Amino acid sequence: MNNASSFDTHWQQRCREWAAAAGSDGAHDLTHIERVVATATRLGQEANANLDVILPAAWLHDVVLVDKRDPRRNQASLLSADKAVILLGEAGYPAEHMEAIHHAIVSHSWSAGIEPTTLEAQIVQDADRLDALGAIGLSRCLMLGGQWNRALYHDADPLGQSRDWDDNQYNLDHLFIKLQHLPDQLRTDAGRAEGQRRWAWMQGYLDQLALELGLNP
Repeated sequence: MNNASSFDTHWQQRCREWAAAAGSDGAHDLTHIERVVATATRLGQEANANLDVILPAAWLHDVVLVDKRDPRRNQASLLSADKAVILLGEAGYPAEHMEAIHHAIVSHSWSAGIEPTTLEAQIVQDADRLDALGAIGLSRCLMLGGQWNRALYHDADPLGQSRDWDDNQYNLDHLFIKLQHLPDQLRTDAGRAEGQRRWAWMQGYLDQLALELGLNP
């Protein structure tokens, strides 16, 4: 791949401004975007992928923010992809990258369920999902649960050992319903390795919580 990149500091600043203007729900804010960009950059460089696609897609993957409780949630990535290519196109970003950027954004979402068919799309998806794991992932999960007034855990069965998990009521259940499965769903070798490291940390948190609550191992 040609090492020359169209995505220079000018485009980074433009995309940063557009991302910031999308607003925040606490867990999805500019710092989340910046972490996804940093991770996607690292994964993209390691894979020799096209950063002219990866970077604008990473910056703009949440440029239309839809609350996770909103019934339109599964449309959020499509709305973001559509808006991203409009913003980039009107500002004069190279047209040959638009289709790939749109696909990378629309396929990053868990809710949309769209298969990423390019390396660049897989990298953006991995970078976004890695931010749901580890210390930062747990912090984001608990922050949203608090905002939504969800209990931390079921008082009689915190780990869901004899009940169905329900992350609409118990925030801890989200780790079992979704987050524990993310490492094996990551697309790149580097992403999976990092995902396993981050989930191991989260498993340690669960083990410590169980110990403090006096639960049987």
